[in-house]
Amino acid sequence: MSQSIPAAQLRTQIANILHMAGSEHAEAEQVAANLVMANLSGHDSHGVGMVPRYVDAVLEGGLSPNTGVKVRLDTGPLLNLDGQRGYGQITGVQAMQMGIERAKQHGVCTVALSRSHHLGRIGHFAEMAVAQGLVSVHFVNVLSRPVVAPFGGGDGRFGTNPCCIGVPMGSRPPFVLDFATSRVAQGKMRVAYNKGEEVPNGYLIDEKGHPTNKPGVVVVPQSNGLFGALMTFGEHKGFGMAMACELLGGALTGGGTWHREADDQRAVLNGMLTMIIDPVRLGTQDSFEKEALAFEDWLRQSPNAPGSEGVLMAGEPERKARADRELHGIWIDDTTWAEIQDAEAKLKNRH
Repeated sequence: MSQSIPAAQLRTQIANILHMAGSEHAEAEQVAANLVMANLSGHDSHGVGMVPRYVDAVLEGGLSPNTGVKVRLDTGPLLNLDGQRGYGQITGVQAMQMGIERAKQHGVCTVALSRSHHLGRIGHFAEMAVAQGLVSVHFVNVLSRPVVAPFGGGDGRFGTNPCCIGVPMGSRPPFVLDFATSRVAQGKMRVAYNKGEEVPNGYLIDEKGHPTNKPGVVVVPQSNGLFGALMTFGEHKGFGMAMACELLGGALTGGGTWHREADDQRAVLNGMLTMIIDPVRLGTQDSFEKEALAFEDWLRQSPNAPGSEGVLMAGEPERKARADRELHGIWIDDTTWAEIQDAEAKLKNRH
């Protein structure tokens, strides 16, 4: 079963829980708004269902409320920022605000953000850039229980390591490509497990390395205490991209890579390497916009494939979901809602 909750009501309820967990009102409201926007965008895996994990991470000391970025290096076109285990919905926005300002000054800025708690939907940061007419590219690694198997491997060795690219398209909606390098996001397996659903072939292996359709293998420990693992998309190609995200988002930013046995800590730390480019300062703005729109027109002229609704651009499904869910509310399954209520109860009992 599930229930539909209006976005405004959900933002208020989640902000109240985050405030109880120690965040000042402004921070709680910003994090809640970001999480609800993920739900509105159709990415329930990065939405309010993360709140129980955030609460646990705060109680364990792995997530630090009311903490912003610390500047380690600022040369203008280069920024090295320490997220200090603060909410990623805060530190990621701060990093992007600084990067956008410097990209407008210098034409380009590379931002290395390390030790941020869970950044959430990376597309949010690309949307910040494209709203200013800027291009952005993001490589992210995940320091938490490793849930994705390397191509040819039989257990989890790294995280879902997302990659995101945002490109403004002039007067039209922007191109925002945001994807996990695993076949599917870990959070989507949590959502499927809570709904009692199985998943398609090719997504998962169980704790023995065998293919399975049961999402619980990466959500809860199995009979031997081990977990299964997600597969990368595109076989060796997705694995290569995942490794690139680990090397760039983790090693290069200074946040580190995963190379140890799993633990049961609830904190999720991200590193993110972001490159922001100003087409105006690059001197290609006019031709860039003209060619981008011409290419989109060319793609849309392709006839619909049998059974298809036609060509969709990256970012379109999210915009359609927002319009629908703003109107009809956000559906939260009963298991997820119960977990959110349990997290709230933990905080009440603490006081």
